[in-house]
Amino acid sequence: MTEFRGIYPALITPMTPEGDFNEDAFRQLMEYNISSGAHGFWVAGGAGESVLLEDEENTRIANVAAHQADGRARIIMHVGAVTTERAARMAENAAKAGVDAICAVPPFFYRPGPDEIAEHYRVVGAAAALPLFIYNLPGATGIEITLELAEKIREQVPQLSGLKHSAPAFANTRHFASMGLSCLIGSAALLLPALTIGASGCVDGPLSLSPDVWVNIWTAYHGGDIKFAEAEQRRAAELYTIFNRAGYIASMKALISEKLGIDCGDPRPPQRPLTSEERAFVIRTAAKLGMMEIASKDGR
Repeated sequence: MTEFRGIYPALITPMTPEGDFNEDAFRQLMEYNISSGAHGFWVAGGAGESVLLEDEENTRIANVAAHQADGRARIIMHVGAVTTERAARMAENAAKAGVDAICAVPPFFYRPGPDEIAEHYRVVGAAAALPLFIYNLPGATGIEITLELAEKIREQVPQLSGLKHSAPAFANTRHFASMGLSCLIGSAALLLPALTIGASGCVDGPLSLSPDVWVNIWTAYHGGDIKFAEAEQRRAAELYTIFNRAGYIASMKALISEKLGIDCGDPRPPQRPLTSEERAFVIRTAAKLGMMEIASKDGR
């Protein structure tokens, strides 16, 4: 799974004032992250408001992401949906767009059993014939991908390549890696400890604001500079204090808009935009952490 290693920002989906997909802002955000050393992108996932996107928007975003990356970064496109038919259709469209891999949350709401979940992923994987990543996000879906369930899915889905592990069972990172899966840790606050037990990288929204911080952690860890990696990881973890006070997606859109000078819009309802006081707080906090300036190439 060496091609799916490293720093994979989970991109927000910028919106116009009218609430439509803002392609120009999306391309600028991708370009900034590529120039900052990101290895790939997790597109239209949780940070990208996936469940609030129409299928046509999902397909358009896949096309734009693949075109902008142009082989310089890998695109893992989220196609998860409640129904197998819809997820398979979006998977097929993503493959036609030229993405490198697909990812999907398990089918939720009705809480299907292990055999049904494995069959769902089999159909979705076959529709794209691309590497498939499971999105293990039980806090949102109510379904946890346990080690046993991952084994069952692997038996049924030849395209299975890895997962984004955003579940509380952090120790399972080691076990997923020992299964030969590319385990991308789903918390930017945990990249360094995750690397020490076999994680292949990180997927999370905050990476897209200041990718250099996490590239520094990745590079320093693999280069043996553990002190610098630890210092950068402490700074990365501090960013999460923002989301305890203000909405996650609204905060990320406000921060990226301010930093890059582009209008990423507001989150889609039922989420609400930040108040002026919240916006000032999140920008001030990120600035204190040194994340509101474009970093130099060496990141130090």
